[in-house]
Amino acid sequence: MQEQEQYIAILNEIIAKQAVILGPDIAVLKARSVKDLEINDEGKVVSINGDASVKMQELINAYVELSGMIVKNALGSIFEKYPGITKVE
Repeated sequence: MQEQEQYIAILNEIIAKQAVILGPDIAVLKARSVKDLEINDEGKVVSINGDASVKMQELINAYVELSGMIVKNALGSIFEKYPGITKVE
């Protein structure tokens, strides 16, 4: 899996996890607020323009604004699946 594909996969997992916590409408709305993430009608990231790691951090920050540390704790298991991706704090 290429790095860009890994970032798309991890972003989609983050959105899916937040959909469980926040509800799908809010999770996708917040994801769409991140500039340069292309989100399709199903709420999936289909492309990333710019630095993928920066966009991932922006997405996490958007969710943290809503629910704080719960988000960071919930994401720990996702990052374990992608050892090649640097975990954000």
